[in-house]
Amino acid sequence: MNSPFFDRLPRRFPIRLPKTRSGRVALSLAVVYFVWGSTYMGVHVALGSFPPLLLSGLRNLFAGIGLFVFAVRRKPNAWPTLLEVRNAAMVGTMLVGLSSGLLAFGMRTVGTGMAAVMVATVPLFATVIAAVAGRQITKAEWSAVALGLVGIVALNHGDSSASSAGGTLAILGGALFWAGGAHLAGRLRMPSDLFMSTSLQVGLGGGLSTLLAWLLGERMSDLAFGPAFAFLYLVLIGTMAAYVAYGYLIRHTSPIIASSCMYVNPIVAVAIGALLLGEPVTRWTVIATGLILASVGLSFYFDRRRVAARAD
Repeated sequence: MNSPFFDRLPRRFPIRLPKTRSGRVALSLAVVYFVWGSTYMGVHVALGSFPPLLLSGLRNLFAGIGLFVFAVRRKPNAWPTLLEVRNAAMVGTMLVGLSSGLLAFGMRTVGTGMAAVMVATVPLFATVIAAVAGRQITKAEWSAVALGLVGIVALNHGDSSASSAGGTLAILGGALFWAGGAHLAGRLRMPSDLFMSTSLQVGLGGGLSTLLAWLLGERMSDLAFGPAFAFLYLVLIGTMAAYVAYGYLIRHTSPIIASSCMYVNPIVAVAIGALLLGEPVTRWTVIATGLILASVGLSFYFDRRRVAARAD
């Protein structure tokens, strides 16, 4: 299957990319799994100088601008229509503005472990939205989603982080908006070029978050080297590269597969914490990893069956 992301990269790009759909999906999943898993550490460091909502807004705004410049330089004549800009703004508002904004607000009063449990409801919300929209969801697919949720709960077993009702609702609302934005992105007419489409979604959503943060009085403290480096990583890798990969998954896989990163990212975050910060790996971590990998494996299997059935 041809893709603007994989088939139209400049010929001088030094990495030989996969030519098959399965290879491209695997590469995109690797990016969103490991890069977004590492952003927990990046955000932790960047918060040393950035308030949470302003960090989310500026990160996505700058990434959107960078992707837009890159998209225009690649294809100078491939300008989006007003309809495509409107659709990208709608999706970006949900994926970046509302989802990231609500998550930032929620994590002011909700611990990281509990937040990870609630963010992991995205695949469940995505499946429910797909079912409401008319896609038939099998019992086996529901089982895969449920298995992933059990794995996330096990991963955070024993977490005693404090939380508030308002923060809990904010994070769950952010998860719902993410699932809704991903669903719309797969159904609304977007710019055919994936870089242009992603730049508009991320940039417009980030602009909304930045404006909201400014209106709420968020301001930066003195910018230290560590937070500045983490911010650059979040812009270039955690947002620009990862959102393009995620956009490919939205276009070419099911909502369950595209959202499976919400299960795997906490595992990656725990692994990075163990390697870099010396955080302990408990038996619950091992059990949860097995459950989550089983859930993702089942999701892949059911997605392949769905694609094969549709092709017949």
